[in-house]
Amino acid sequence: MTAKQNFTAEEWAKLIESTMLASVAITACEPSGLWGMMQEGFANARGIVAGSSSDCGLVKEVVEDLKTSEGRTIAQSALKQHIKGAKVTEVVAIALAGLAEVAQIVDAKGGADAVAFKRWIYANAEKVANAASEGGFIGFGGVKVSDKEKATLAQLSSALKLS
Repeated sequence: MTAKQNFTAEEWAKLIESTMLASVAITACEPSGLWGMMQEGFANARGIVAGSSSDCGLVKEVVEDLKTSEGRTIAQSALKQHIKGAKVTEVVAIALAGLAEVAQIVDAKGGADAVAFKRWIYANAEKVANAASEGGFIGFGGVKVSDKEKATLAQLSSALKLS
């Protein structure tokens, strides 16, 4: 099992932030209005909570930190710092670059948990993509996962070195 102590404080903050970066990449690639953003946010939160029962020790440790006020503050502050001043059109690229950095860190220090952690991040992004219909009118019609979301999921998989 991988321990938090294997990572520097800065690296650990990036791992915690990665749970939000993946969600932000999906949401930003094709914003789906207030209701859609809420659905996508709830999907990410449910996915994070579900990580508590993961077989991956690293996932469990990240989730445990996110359950604390300090952990949530670290994640939110890191995310704000990452996208501060960015245009909406730049957010996806910024999030993908951050996730690529997380993949490098986890591959270097995550040991046997590295692949499972990255798959968990990706699975959460898929849940976010499936949470709200894109297009349509007031949540009716449209498609569950748009072409832009599919493309962003493919880029996310590549950034995490899963493909």
